[in-house]
Amino acid sequence: MAATPAAAESGVGRGRRAAATVAAWGGWGGRPRPANILLQLRQGQLTGRGLVRAVQFTETFLTERDKQSKWSGIPQLLLKLYATSHLHSDFIECQNILKEMIRLDEVPNLSSLVSNFDQQQLANFCRILAVTISEMDTGNDDKHTLLAKNAQQKKSLSLGPSAAEINQAALLSIPGFVERLCKLATRKVSESTGTASFLQELEEWYTWLDNALVLDALMRVANEESEHSQDVFTEEGLCAIPCTCFFYRQSLLQWPPEPPELGDEDAEALDATQQSRFEGEKHVSSQEVTQPFLLVAVSASIVFPPPGASEENGLPHTSTRTQLPQSMKIMHEIMYKLEVLYVLCVLLMGRQRNQVHRMIAEFKLIPGLNNLFDKLIWRKHSASALVLHGHNQNCDCSPDITLKIQFLRLLQSFSDHHENKYLLLNNQELNELSAISLKANIPEVEAVLNTDRSLVCDGKRGLLTRLLQVMKKEPAESSFRFWQARAVESFLRGTTSYADQMFLLKRGLLEHILYCIVDSECKSRDVLQSYFDLLGELMKFNVDAFKRFNKYINTDAKFQVFLKQINSSLVDSNMLVRCVTLSLDRFENQVDMKVAEVLSECRLLAYISQVPTQMSFLFRLINIIHVQTLTQENVSCLNTSLVILMLARRKERLPLYLRLLQRMEHSKKYPGFLLNNFHNLLRFWQQHYLHKDKDSTCLENSSCISFSYWKETVSILLNPDRQSPSALVSYIEEPYMDIDRDFTEE
Repeated sequence: MAATPAAAESGVGRGRRAAATVAAWGGWGGRPRPANILLQLRQGQLTGRGLVRAVQFTETFLTERDKQSKWSGIPQLLLKLYATSHLHSDFIECQNILKEMIRLDEVPNLSSLVSNFDQQQLANFCRILAVTISEMDTGNDDKHTLLAKNAQQKKSLSLGPSAAEINQAALLSIPGFVERLCKLATRKVSESTGTASFLQELEEWYTWLDNALVLDALMRVANEESEHSQDVFTEEGLCAIPCTCFFYRQSLLQWPPEPPELGDEDAEALDATQQSRFEGEKHVSSQEVTQPFLLVAVSASIVFPPPGASEENGLPHTSTRTQLPQSMKIMHEIMYKLEVLYVLCVLLMGRQRNQVHRMIAEFKLIPGLNNLFDKLIWRKHSASALVLHGHNQNCDCSPDITLKIQFLRLLQSFSDHHENKYLLLNNQELNELSAISLKANIPEVEAVLNTDRSLVCDGKRGLLTRLLQVMKKEPAESSFRFWQARAVESFLRGTTSYADQMFLLKRGLLEHILYCIVDSECKSRDVLQSYFDLLGELMKFNVDAFKRFNKYINTDAKFQVFLKQINSSLVDSNMLVRCVTLSLDRFENQVDMKVAEVLSECRLLAYISQVPTQMSFLFRLINIIHVQTLTQENVSCLNTSLVILMLARRKERLPLYLRLLQRMEHSKKYPGFLLNNFHNLLRFWQQHYLHKDKDSTCLENSSCISFSYWKETVSILLNPDRQSPSALVSYIEEPYMDIDRDFTEE
């Protein structure tokens, strides 16, 4: 593209830089230009800055045009969205507008519209779905408490399905929608170049981002390619630039910061650039005009690197034109898959979970991801490639990092309490599970027998085994360790399977976890919690696992380090305490030489078997939680305390444990405080669990204690008869009685 006259007078470099800067930022800043509205909308589609132009429309104009074109109020919502999308705007208000923005069931011809999307449009559509199908948090910590969630659920029952649930159902009613997502997620990277070239180009792409030079590179390519009627600023080009930050955990994408203001000369350069770019596009039908509004919402999530870098900073001129497009294409694949995996993950956690599971299995999502694992999902990279410009090494903002996390979250959702989890294995590994069951003389797991062998992973290793391999190689400080442990733990959740445990034990998982907890003395609370949870599921009721534990923790020094990690935070380790307590109870009731040997040698079982140890755990578990502060994370402490008391009840020791709690209260100079608190917690437990089938099933499966026994034990403890030796009120002295206080759910 030739330089404009203004650019020529002040130097080619300056003119090109001005045109590049203004074009990239979509004319943000400076004085508004009197351009055709349709051209401005088209500019928004190409540059991602169309939302800014929308504010130049008056609300009256948008309302009137909305009535004529039946845009369902989307332009007005975009206007509101812009008003709340600045750096210091109200984030909650922005969320609320996004939640209101789109009701998929009200979109005319949604099925045909989505079915006609090409792959690029489908991926962009998934960005919108990230908001429309997710149940958004309000941003208020109080809303995360179980009290508030229960109140919200009661309110929701009277209001009917939420907008997110309605949108999920609308998507699943579209023929072939999930199949297209699976194909897009598992599409192979371009095979036009070899692996070495692929890695090299992707490394260069990250280097450009890290040095904030990519904008100049894109503009040079745009200028060079314009002579051949090609424009890098298309949906396949500029829109492929990854966001600087992803807030998928909040289901909301970050809005861009304010760019530098542009002067009149820059604005004139923009006019010259846009004139050539939009020539021939002035006659756009009213039907086409509706698309930019949709694309604007998508493009608003894109954050561009700051302009201003130059050739002197080290970006070579000669290789830009030949290497950048391929690198961008590969990065686009990462972005495609990131958006799609998020949508599939949300659908897997929705009300139609079983339907989604069947479709994902049928369309071979898991084998497809397994084939992409080494080349794209967990490819090797240098440390410099991990972080985008301006971010530290612990930031999860890189598209590459976010893809890995989203992949692990998908595996966790896919495996959690579902028989389809065995699709993560290949045929040889399924045969290994059968052999383990046969050798142990136990029935083979029914889900393994029912697994369709044509839908499992192919190749030498299944997806679960590949995950274990990278988990063992992960650096100690890596944030991936949390997600990796969660994904593997989900494979073990549900009814305990000896064959599943042994499959993982044979691959050294227990020793690896103990190394991280004891030898590396992991400091991250999140990672420690995920390791303790995984260790509990891996060892529960498994005598071989306890033998391996004792072999690794073979000195008092190591055991003390392990206990220190457990006692440093019972919220993090209480699931392990529960699993060891349950295992001890089972082992004590078995007549087997192998079990007797483990009971006599294992330090951990000997430690848990002591009544003072159990009482110490029980006292602390009850003391660290209260009804008003219960969350989905720490309610496990309440259930672990109940497990200890249920097992005591089986041995007719419940009154003894309650008397000991009373004595501990007095020794701490807080008579009645603990037992009153426990009484309130149990009252809440009844309200929370007696109306939740899924939660009660999980408690039953994980503990191997019937839910009826859970309910009976809670009722006995809450018995109002002060003469009952197993009732809490019998151990609260009259002056300290405070059991009738209501707790609010508002």
